[in-house]
Amino acid sequence: MPQRDEIADLLRMPEDGAGAPSLDRIDSTLTDGYAAKLELEAERSRLERRLGEVAREAGEVSERSVATELSALSVRLDAVDAELARLRSLLRNLQARRRLARSAA
Repeated sequence: MPQRDEIADLLRMPEDGAGAPSLDRIDSTLTDGYAAKLELEAERSRLERRLGEVAREAGEVSERSVATELSALSVRLDAVDAELARLRSLLRNLQARRRLARSAA
């Protein structure tokens, strides 16, 4: 995910001095990161809603197709949860870096 990579790149940069990212760049990256987080949370909600729909429709379609879709949805939900956890952690770290940059400014 590009936002995650960009955040990780900023966190690898020095906290201060010539190689440190600007406060504007940190703020912009945080904004983009929080937007990505909201997108993932929306995707998670859609997946959970679809899981419920498939479960309710289970009697109307074949067991095999229900099991296949439930499995695929579950795998995707796990992936989204993992991505959200990684992104949240990076955002917390970047937010801490922002506080340091603001106090130094």
